[in-house]
Amino acid sequence: MISVKTEKEISLMKRAGELSARALALGGEAVKAGITTKKLDKIMHDYIVKEGAKPSFLGYGGFKWATCISVNNTVIHGMPSEDITIKDGDIVSIDVGAEINGFHGDNAATFYCGTIPAETQKLLDVTEQSLYLGIAAAIPGNRIGDISAAVQAHVEQNGFSVVTTYVGHGIGRNLHESPDVPNFGKAGRGPRLVAGMTIAIEPMVNQGKSAVETLSDGWTVKTCDGSLAAHFEHSIAITSNGPVILTKF
Repeated sequence: MISVKTEKEISLMKRAGELSARALALGGEAVKAGITTKKLDKIMHDYIVKEGAKPSFLGYGGFKWATCISVNNTVIHGMPSEDITIKDGDIVSIDVGAEINGFHGDNAATFYCGTIPAETQKLLDVTEQSLYLGIAAAIPGNRIGDISAAVQAHVEQNGFSVVTTYVGHGIGRNLHESPDVPNFGKAGRGPRLVAGMTIAIEPMVNQGKSAVETLSDGWTVKTCDGSLAAHFEHSIAITSNGPVILTKF
């Protein structure tokens, strides 16, 4: 069942979204050569807690960290570690959420360390652009498939691949709610969008082929061909005046 929020509930979600966005910004600023992904996680964890909120990911399904930090060919769910040190030329996808007043925010972005090749920068740019094209399609009367088709078309037109194993989701009192929000599909299909729906749109895009694999740790998801991957996400509210980004900072 898809939850439709009241204006008051969306207002509460804006606070959760703001904290999630600020935590993500802090993490991105800290992406420098020599820092470990565990240290990045601590920076964001400590900020969320200091603000009186809870890290949404901590304890979710047994996950032990406040953030997912995925480097280079890790697509999503990278586990922070003292053994992973960021190097010049790395790309670092950070996914973080915060819960406060009973509601969650969830957002992600891919940052880079030092200097990266033009093709890698294109991967990041196209993935972020596809997110905003998906958001633009999130208007009352459209369907989930309109978001999905907008994302997929832009990614594939630029020579990259959309990950099909994982999708975006509804968000609110729970970190993951109905409906699923795929980054692939046909326009005009899926649940109809109505004002008050709140969803997380999150393109996951591979430089190579779309196939991914989950490692034996049960969390880490990597590209099967070893190609780089990028991940961008916003939580949004669908309103009669158009989509509102809740995780904007």
